[in-house]
Amino acid sequence: MSNHSIVREFVLLGFSHLHEFQVLLFPLILLIYVLTVLGNLAIITLTCLDSRLHSPMYFFLCNFSFMEMLVTSTVVPRMLADLLSTHKTMSLAECLTQSFFYFSLGSTTFLILTVMAFDRYVAICRPLHYPTIMRGPVCVKLVVACWVVGFLSIVSPTLQKMRLRFCGPKVIDHYFCDSAPLLKLSCSDTHHIERLDFFLSLLFVLATMLLILMSYVLIVAAVLRIPSSSGRHKAFSTCASHLTVVVLGYSSAIFIYVRPGKGHSTHLNKVVALMTAVVTPFLNPFIFTFRNEKVKEVIEDMTKRILLGDPAARR
Repeated sequence: MSNHSIVREFVLLGFSHLHEFQVLLFPLILLIYVLTVLGNLAIITLTCLDSRLHSPMYFFLCNFSFMEMLVTSTVVPRMLADLLSTHKTMSLAECLTQSFFYFSLGSTTFLILTVMAFDRYVAICRPLHYPTIMRGPVCVKLVVACWVVGFLSIVSPTLQKMRLRFCGPKVIDHYFCDSAPLLKLSCSDTHHIERLDFFLSLLFVLATMLLILMSYVLIVAAVLRIPSSSGRHKAFSTCASHLTVVVLGYSSAIFIYVRPGKGHSTHLNKVVALMTAVVTPFLNPFIFTFRNEKVKEVIEDMTKRILLGDPAARR
């Protein structure tokens, strides 16, 4: 190791293989990012302003939208800068900081999705006990617990990566500081960190997915016992948006971080990672808007008030 210089700065390849198409990719990703921020901000604003959305379901949705904005903001601004830059270097400190927040926020997002599934389970399977179980203080504690667990779980692997030695090469074949491409460049023993990363992937992806699946099995069983078709449709409609987001989020995360042999398809991993970092946060506001009758009703009412100049719309 004494014959190698210590690397403290890395080069992000990003989409360099696309050459001149990077300039065309910039306005597309910029537009998606702006719409993502505006869409999720709209959900947060609507939830805060309209009393019809002051319920646990929309409280969790508000936190989820805030989380999605943060997740995409840890990756996309840097990606946009690199698309127009020839100097795509990132220091080790910047790399580890980006990685810490990306995985902390991602872990917290999976936990909040699990809490949202539990909320739907209580609402449909235990409707009489719902106001007692999902009280305001309980909902706040659940969200705080998601944040604390999500962030604390990534502290240990991040501290261990800080102690690694990097002797070259210094090129990360990704558009952000993902864990696996970074560990490939280390000249230290990374087996323990790789096992820890895989364990956390199992915990936050597969374990939470199983809890969500269990919730929906119980929900489906309860809904099928509802005698009227309109009642069944109403019950299922309250879960449709959440279930769609779960499928989108978990499918890409499992493909990248849980499947065997994940390190052998770098270019494919970069494309699929766009689902988690760019596409899913962009689609979520539309999914929760177009598939939720109450949110659509609130948007329509607020639009009418603004167009008619009603001061109540600006309160």
